[in-house]
Amino acid sequence: MMKYPELLDFPEVFKRRAEFDTIIDVRSPAEFAEDHITSAINCPVLDNEERIIVGTMYKQVGSFEAKRLGAALVAKNIGRHIENFFQDKPRDWKPLIYCWRGGNRSGAMAHILARIGWPVAQLNGGYKAYRQFVNQNLSDGLQQLQWRVLCGPTGSGKSRCLQTLAGLGAQVLDLEQIAAHRGSVLGDIPEHAQPSQKKFESRIFEQLQLFDEQKLIYVEAESKKIGNLRVPENLMQAMRASGCIQVHLPLEKRVELLVEEYAHFMHDTESLNKQLHFLTALHGKEKISGWKQMAQAGELTQLVKELLEQHYDPAYGKSIARNFVEYAKARQIEQNDIGESDFYHSARQILRFAIQNPIDA
Repeated sequence: MMKYPELLDFPEVFKRRAEFDTIIDVRSPAEFAEDHITSAINCPVLDNEERIIVGTMYKQVGSFEAKRLGAALVAKNIGRHIENFFQDKPRDWKPLIYCWRGGNRSGAMAHILARIGWPVAQLNGGYKAYRQFVNQNLSDGLQQLQWRVLCGPTGSGKSRCLQTLAGLGAQVLDLEQIAAHRGSVLGDIPEHAQPSQKKFESRIFEQLQLFDEQKLIYVEAESKKIGNLRVPENLMQAMRASGCIQVHLPLEKRVELLVEEYAHFMHDTESLNKQLHFLTALHGKEKISGWKQMAQAGELTQLVKELLEQHYDPAYGKSIARNFVEYAKARQIEQNDIGESDFYHSARQILRFAIQNPIDA
């Protein structure tokens, strides 16, 4: 007969995760917000303030006193969770419980739920073991994957092309979507804060688990950083060594597309000028002052055109061939407009490349 709580290492949890009805993260809300196992719910046994109080007592008074206080707080909080969230769970409800290192916090809840009679599992090593698994996978688990990189200067519609490809059933890793950022100096997305670095990496890991290793994965050519986030180094290396597809869009259509995507700056010129200020070291105070005046006057179309011609395009030209070794052999996509049908046509053409030549597509 199985003895509960069952202590499991994360590789075993990963194989058996479909068995668990609920994944319970008992860490504080602040720890949970930074990152957590996908689909986990937060039932903290110590809240943010309580964790600080117990931790301070441990350092300043002693471990016994801290554990005595912590035990009372943990017992009270577990009781509240049982009363509020678990009262309707049947006898065969199977939760997986974890904390930071798989110690006292998750152990306390796992023990109590097991004594009630539920077939509880506890993650050995806790969230820390999950992070090690994610890091290992993003380090060693990319070699067998087949990447195809969409290239093109800013405003070429690469992100929309990726979205269209995904809608057609292709495997797509949209790093800018995961990072909640458009990848340029003006790339902040209003009302969408970027995730933490750990959460960014966890989301990439979880997305990769959905892919078939035998099929191409489409991704956009990115720099090492997307906003404040770093693309994992091994992923960056895999992308830069992969085959490329170059998307061409006329300059006026690129301007039109970017004006659509950055329309929020028309109503928030203060934020726009704040972002433009970061380009001062590259273009000088006089040029930036002129661009800020355009922003204040609502001349977004002319501003975007000048930014493309004088900032984005020169930077792209210098970096793309140097960083993406297969760029010189890139297949070409010519797109003349930015309507839904235009992106659909381009996406279909990209998929035909894979059918015509699955190795070099």
